[in-house]
Amino acid sequence: MASADDDTGPIGPIGSGDLARATREALGPQGALAQADPGFVERDVQQQLAEAMANAVEERATLVAEAGTGVGKTFAYLVPLLLSGRRALVSTATKSLQDQLFLRDLPRLRDALRVPVRIALLKGRGSYLCLHRLQQARETGTLPDRFAVRALARIETWAHGTTTGDLAEIDGLDDRSPVIPLVTSTRDNCLGQECPQFRDCHVVKARREAMAADLVVVNHHLFFADLSLRDSGVAELLPTVDAAVFDEAHQLVETGLQFLGTMLSTNQALDFGRDLIAAGLTHARGLADWQAVAGGLDKAARELRLACAGPLREIRGILKLRWDERCGDEAFEQALQGLAVAADAARDAALLVEATSPDFTRLVERGRRIAQLAHAFELPAATDRVRWIDIGPRDARLVESPLHIRDLFTEQRALAPRAWIFTSATLGSDDALSWFTESAALEDARKLRVGSPFDYPAHARTWVPPRFPKPNEAGHPAAVGALAARLAGRLGGRTFVLTTTLRVLPVIAEALTEAANAAGTPLQVLVQGTHPKRTLLQRFLDTPGSVLVGSASFWEGIDVPGSALQCVIIDKLPFPPPNDPLVQARSKELASRGRDPFNDYYLSEAAISLKQGAGRLIRSETDLGLLVIADPRLRQMPYGRKLRAALPPMGTLDTEADALAWLDEIAAINAAA
Repeated sequence: MASADDDTGPIGPIGSGDLARATREALGPQGALAQADPGFVERDVQQQLAEAMANAVEERATLVAEAGTGVGKTFAYLVPLLLSGRRALVSTATKSLQDQLFLRDLPRLRDALRVPVRIALLKGRGSYLCLHRLQQARETGTLPDRFAVRALARIETWAHGTTTGDLAEIDGLDDRSPVIPLVTSTRDNCLGQECPQFRDCHVVKARREAMAADLVVVNHHLFFADLSLRDSGVAELLPTVDAAVFDEAHQLVETGLQFLGTMLSTNQALDFGRDLIAAGLTHARGLADWQAVAGGLDKAARELRLACAGPLREIRGILKLRWDERCGDEAFEQALQGLAVAADAARDAALLVEATSPDFTRLVERGRRIAQLAHAFELPAATDRVRWIDIGPRDARLVESPLHIRDLFTEQRALAPRAWIFTSATLGSDDALSWFTESAALEDARKLRVGSPFDYPAHARTWVPPRFPKPNEAGHPAAVGALAARLAGRLGGRTFVLTTTLRVLPVIAEALTEAANAAGTPLQVLVQGTHPKRTLLQRFLDTPGSVLVGSASFWEGIDVPGSALQCVIIDKLPFPPPNDPLVQARSKELASRGRDPFNDYYLSEAAISLKQGAGRLIRSETDLGLLVIADPRLRQMPYGRKLRAALPPMGTLDTEADALAWLDEIAAINAAA
């Protein structure tokens, strides 16, 4: 968390009806932004969007606004918020986007507009160093390898100088590092006011500064986690704001479902056992056999994961299983019961020595909670909820979720009059933005769609190979890899291959490498999962002749303007997986209401995802590129027209020769630049 102050204090609200005018002037050719930045250019579409934002803020209305790439939606909502003088909450999709808003966009705008607004950044507790747990890790933590030892040493050195405790300050710290859970707190293990480090707690400081700020930047995970758990301070903050803005709002539904549901994971039990040993050996050595108690949790957790995996072996990524694939299986039922028994035993051990340290009070609560969850998953699910199992290489998660987040937003909007603004580049394929508004109970909101200012017909082409293996044929992934080699070879790399599943990544990468080498145009192939996402992207930018092969996490939130990325290949149409339990439950619900699941759900989801993937290609006014969708169904099936309509208005190509000729044109322009 960080804050930025201005001693003159917050400005008073602009007079009624004047906010839209003031916003229009600030974004105009002679306005404050143009004066502060000679490169600033007025955009009609940005003005349209900003005016709608200003009116929503002033009238405390609900607005759903889709803005194409290049509109400048960030400034379109921040300018009226800053000029209004009203208290506001801004939520975005990721912590990196939070940092961009707080560290770059907001200070720049505040200085240009000369408004004395106090801003703050608030993340979840897992983003902040916990001083108490750092001390525990130093004294009792068991680290898996030398890399973790080095990471802990870096964190200890940094801890002496940080004022915010935000782990994002540490360059190169891998988000997947096993050290991070050891030095951060969770709702379960935080000691609160009983903590010996409470006075210096970074999380407490972050929340205090957020409550004192005029504009607070949070993220969607934090927003929903707090509304469901009341753990981060957002639940106290939200009633005090006049406007709540959700950027990248297309992610709200899926993020919300994660936190409105219930989850029991085997890692939860393993972490509980690890913390129990640490507390036992520190505060109650000899008063219980802590190794044996934690060993019982470890054994129960591993047996549950094995029961969830069943006959499956060599699991890559996260595999989602239907609940009925394991429910009723004797090994699964026994594993659930075994976890409850082990959690109860650990709780009882902590309860006996609770008076020796506040750590044990939290451990008692954690043991009770794990046992309760295990027992709850032994009972049938409610009719309006769906259950499934996420199984990964080292973890299994039992999940129960509602089918939608409609009730949450209906409830929140009814609590008090405030502006609710939802914006993204992809919110629907019709003017009613039905894909988003129906899922979030926002049918009554104001709606606005503004297109991209980029000249897509002149700068971009799209091509669908007419004779190509179908996605359900065994040779399709290898064919995608070979095609990518031919196309990327003309550009000398500068290509993304986006896949709909993790399973095909290695197949496509291998075929791409082999075909490029055979053609005498070797390419550096970067594959998701081999390194952290940020590292892969930096290598792509730094390495000439590189092709990045990635799945879901590279379909959105990636901004590569200029000539570094000029070809995007999508392996197949991104329909929701029909065997996904949540997809099946939603389809069943739609059918029960007399609606067509394919037209009303599958097609809409595919259109949104396709739009997101295509959005990686053209990121500035001068970008050039080719979008390839290696799925002949887009040409052959009647629904192809609807999916094509969701894409930006690029020129279309018919043959591979046409596609290669277009890439040759781009390569010639690159060489001349």
